[in-house]
Amino acid sequence: MVAALLSIALLTLGWGLYRARPYQPTTLLPWLQSVVLFSPWLVLLALPYFGIIPNLAIILLLIVVSIGLYIFLGSRLRLIVEQNPAIDAADLERSPVTPEAEATGLNNSRLDKTDAAIASAAAQTGDGESASKRTPDKGTEPAFPPIPEADLAEIRTIFGIDTFFSTESIPYQSGAIFKGNLRGEDPQQTHRILSERLTERMGDRYRLFLLMGPEDKPVVIVLPRSSDPPKSSPMQWVFSLLLLAATIATSLEAAGILQGFDFFNSPERFSESWPIAFAIIAILVAHEAGHWVWARRNDIWLSPPFFIPAWQIGSFGALTRFESILPNRSVLFDIAFAGPAAGAALSLGFLLTGLALSHPGSAFQIPAQFFQGSILVGSLARLFIASGLQQPLVDIHPLTIIGWLGLVITAINVMPAGQLDGGRIVQAIYGRKVARTTTIATLVVLAIATLANPLALYWAIVILFLQRDLERPSLEELTEPNDIRAALGLFLLFFTAAVLLPLPPSLAGRLGIGG
Repeated sequence: MVAALLSIALLTLGWGLYRARPYQPTTLLPWLQSVVLFSPWLVLLALPYFGIIPNLAIILLLIVVSIGLYIFLGSRLRLIVEQNPAIDAADLERSPVTPEAEATGLNNSRLDKTDAAIASAAAQTGDGESASKRTPDKGTEPAFPPIPEADLAEIRTIFGIDTFFSTESIPYQSGAIFKGNLRGEDPQQTHRILSERLTERMGDRYRLFLLMGPEDKPVVIVLPRSSDPPKSSPMQWVFSLLLLAATIATSLEAAGILQGFDFFNSPERFSESWPIAFAIIAILVAHEAGHWVWARRNDIWLSPPFFIPAWQIGSFGALTRFESILPNRSVLFDIAFAGPAAGAALSLGFLLTGLALSHPGSAFQIPAQFFQGSILVGSLARLFIASGLQQPLVDIHPLTIIGWLGLVITAINVMPAGQLDGGRIVQAIYGRKVARTTTIATLVVLAIATLANPLALYWAIVILFLQRDLERPSLEELTEPNDIRAALGLFLLFFTAAVLLPLPPSLAGRLGIGG
């Protein structure tokens, strides 16, 4: 397993180096950033082969050095872009990692470098030359056809002193960036008016984004609809179905392990495994259905769920991406929250029912110390089976284990990192800067947790490779979700901590858990 992970990581880095051609600072620096992100995990995986077991100090040192180098390389890349405004956009488009221009964060799919353009736009007028007059070096070809001058002139007419007073326009990709001053008091209304004017003049060819720029001032970005997220291909749907089949298999295996046998070696015991496996799949389906139902309520399309099989607990959940641009941060919150809320509700129902039905002679027996592994589960168990927790082995109903597994799966997906549900919730409530910070903090915590549980390293690798990027901005990013959504988001994050964090030994002793 370790050898396979190392091979995949090295092949990924090699492919990134190949994609970085021609080798210039604007292509090599982003590749080096990816090397810096991979390196700590490659070292941690490789050290045991040389008989070295890394301790906490080594892990923290590797992470701190990695973060420092990543930030340094990002600052060097921004400096190069700002000092060389004639750098062709195609150079950046070939970069395997998005440059760290943290202005607007339009950094997914074909919008990868819009934030870099905004960050460098302010520097492009330093010599008195307008950004719109600059031309790329001879011999270079733009990555995107420039916006037609007639379209740009027509788009400029949508602005006014009652909405957004544009002072500068910067052609970028096949659209344009507009700097100026936000005059409307309600950003949502301003965005609606500007979008309606844009549609009246240009039809459905362009989309309008109202975002916060690099100088903490609102900017408007107009891009063609061809830059929208692509829909899932047939092969991606096939891959999703294959992962679903693998998840069903690992759920059957997890159910067998819970009952003391290996399902893969004893498939004839299918009748014993399928009830628990079905319940695990039901929790996963409820989670994804929550996302899907709320997305369709807002006319948002989602990709098929890409489940992550795990033989220990059946699955780590699923990765799902947006195939539509979200209208605002509130919709981002609603869709992100709906999934774990549905999964947690079903899991908590299973857990409480299982605890209520548990009695001496129940089907499962687990050591009492297991209930010390979760603040929430241990506290609830204390309410239902207080006396039983003082015995070495506790008799529990199978629904207790199913609910517990469901809560763990849900909590893993609510960790505040990248494009996980928790990362999307933090981004929706607190913005992109805070979401970046919580992503790094989550990876650090997972690295430390690896000392106690190897599964933490596995999940850290999943986040680092697949989910570390933030979600692309909404069409209107300035309006924050209301206080009710903020309260619900905080509750879900605390709920996650209560599921994943163990009971302190002193508190477990006072509760009578584990004798």
